Amino acid sequence: MADKFVINIGRQLGSGGKEIGERLAREFGISFYDKELLCLTSKESGLSEEFFENADEKTSRNMINGLFGMRFPFIGDNASVYTNYLSNDALFKMQSDVIRKLADEKSCLFVGRCADYVLRDYPRCVNLFIAAGMEDRIDRVMRRQGIEQEKAEALIEKVDKKRSSYYNYYSYKTWGAAATYHLCIDSSVLGIPDTVEFLKEFICKKLKL
Repeated sequence: MADKFVINIGRQLGSGGKEIGERLAREFGISFYDKELLCLTSKESGLSEEFFENADEKTSRNMINGLFGMRFPFIGDNASVYTNYLSNDALFKMQSDVIRKLADEKSCLFVGRCADYVLRDYPRCVNLFIAAGMEDRIDRVMRRQGIEQEKAEALIEKVDKKRSSYYNYYSYKTWGAAATYHLCIDSSVLGIPDTVEFLKEFICKKLKL
């Protein structure tokens, strides 16, 4: 395990966080995971990928939570058959197990999904947060989604709120706060290519690569 390392990226919608993550993964020659985790977790658990898509970066809000008024982070081995009663917390637990398994096997880069908190005891990791100026974020979302400015602004607000609630709920830390990460950076300042180069140098120094 001594030679393995993990890069975890949190990001604002439209900040270019996924693209930066993809580029960094290529630079270091390591595996990249974003929504790919949903498919892997589905295969590991034997549950439909739809369950994980519906729960993706969302807090618990189903019958178990409502009946007992408490979070349900663990399930028994035979509980997976009761799919209607699976809480988002249980799905988060399964996804977290996959994240830990991947990190134990090889060097990886994870985008979102509280991976930095899940791997908080992992010895060699770098936790980054990518932000950007609102004008750049709106422009990027408009181009990527093919939508008008007003809809892009609404989507940014909605997704950032969802990601913040998800992260704060499961990690007990604060999404986007400087103290939560090793480095927070505004990708608008340098642009995507130079931000990647800057982060590459930071990661090499942090991990002594």
